[in-house]
Amino acid sequence: MEKDLPGVIAPPPLIFLIPFLIGYLCRNLLPRLGSPAIGSVLAVAGVAIGAWAFVTMLRARTNIAPYKPSTTVVSGGPYRFSRNPIYVAMTLLYAGAALSFRIIPALILLPIALLLLHFGVIRREERYLEAKFGDRYREYRSRVRRWT
Repeated sequence: MEKDLPGVIAPPPLIFLIPFLIGYLCRNLLPRLGSPAIGSVLAVAGVAIGAWAFVTMLRARTNIAPYKPSTTVVSGGPYRFSRNPIYVAMTLLYAGAALSFRIIPALILLPIALLLLHFGVIRREERYLEAKFGDRYREYRSRVRRWT
């Protein structure tokens, strides 16, 4: 019997945390450039979007963690605009922290985190949701973009 899980390669926060920490450890290898003001705006936007997405998932009574079964297709709140608002929020928070703390190597490593997220998490979640919810998920996917 196949488990009712998407089979992601790692928890998404870990996918963001590891490249950020590597970037932090390499922070003195490149000039310390950035903008605390712009970084703060991005980070605050990330926290706001993430909180909105979490509350929406909790109200829908489905699991937020990708290593637990989904109980429904959530299409309200920020999920009207993005199929992955939590990942958008994590990306904004990552970029905001890197800019705020002037950690250029972390910004350079962000595309690697996004590739791992795309192929190791998002694509697996999408296959899982389509298999579990069928036409309901396909209809949602056809009208809402993955990222924005």
